[in-house]
Amino acid sequence: MYAVLVVNADLGPLHRVTVQHAIRMLCRRVAEIHEAVPDQVIGVFPVPRVVRLVRYVVTRWRFTSGPAWSRAGVLARDGRCCAYCDGPASTIDHILPRSRGGRNTWKNTTAACYACNQRKGDRTPAEAGMPLRRVPVAPSWAALAGR
Repeated sequence: MYAVLVVNADLGPLHRVTVQHAIRMLCRRVAEIHEAVPDQVIGVFPVPRVVRLVRYVVTRWRFTSGPAWSRAGVLARDGRCCAYCDGPASTIDHILPRSRGGRNTWKNTTAACYACNQRKGDRTPAEAGMPLRRVPVAPSWAALAGR
């Protein structure tokens, strides 16, 4: 099954849901079909591609602060590319190690391959002689959505 786009009452995109979730939204009458797959039905409903909410939903949270930190988000932000050797990354590395008070934040973590992460160990990049190839930044919602 494919995902169904949910748009706000003003036709601004919100997120994607499964077809089953979209049908439940139609049954509860919180959304209506905006675009459907031709000649396909589920019960009495055409198979939706896009559903539009009946009432406008305020989405201030999308524009106030960026997304919350996550390991998957760090890997996506860095394109699963190691910040030290540009090889394929499978782990994250704390620039200021956690043992020295480094936190899980966008600006303190970067994607790293296992070998570079082990070689750097419990040191800063300067102490380990491993300069970062790119400076980590806090991504916007749009940057993470375009994975």
